[in-house]
Amino acid sequence: MKYIHSANNPQVKQWKRLLTKKERDKTKTLLVEGFHLVEEALSSSGIEEIVISENTGLPPSWNYGDIPVTTVTKDIFQSLSDTETPQGVIAICRQPEFHSDQLDGDKYLLIDAVQDPGNLGTMIRTADAAGVDAVIIGDGSVDIYNPKVLRSAQGSHFHLPIVRGNLSDWISKLRKKEIPVYGTALENAKEYTEIKTVGKYALIVGNEGSGVRKTILAETTDNLYIPIYGKSESLNVAIATGILLYYLRN
Repeated sequence: MKYIHSANNPQVKQWKRLLTKKERDKTKTLLVEGFHLVEEALSSSGIEEIVISENTGLPPSWNYGDIPVTTVTKDIFQSLSDTETPQGVIAICRQPEFHSDQLDGDKYLLIDAVQDPGNLGTMIRTADAAGVDAVIIGDGSVDIYNPKVLRSAQGSHFHLPIVRGNLSDWISKLRKKEIPVYGTALENAKEYTEIKTVGKYALIVGNEGSGVRKTILAETTDNLYIPIYGKSESLNVAIATGILLYYLRN
């Protein structure tokens, strides 16, 4: 097992750069932090290296085979961590590779310019739980490998395809496959319970402040809304996504 004690070590500097989207996009790698996320990454066979803080041990149940494990000082580990109370383990992983022509399902979540990392991660996790076949991320959304997105998704990045794409192109492709495409809107929309579900669907949800773009809403099969019975102006986008995904599935 290798031990690094200098913050000036070139490998440490490279790991730090992975905290930026630019470097993640360039290298097609990412950092995942914490025992649960690293264990999820292990199940996907995408780990290149495991980094642990000194005096931190790996669970004996983990089968990491010939994956290199490097120990670093607590100060170095803290500089790599994105959390206030690090658990002492990080993995450098290859980004899962999915191409649009490889996706062959009938349940999709399309996301239009959602910018809050916690919301995006929760939506990915909820899509995973609801049995969605793929999540399509449109322009303007936060990076899917942002550390806060990864933590909120709780490993779902390694369970289902998540791809960046042009939402208009995807709507056209899905409708050609006779998959109903539902937008979310407050105006010119149907209450979601009016829709008769058919076991396949694509749901589009949008930006926390402005919702789904009108140009996108004009291309859908129908647009839906969730009624508000109390005094709140609106639902959080991640909560609304969960309600609609489960309704459309059933």
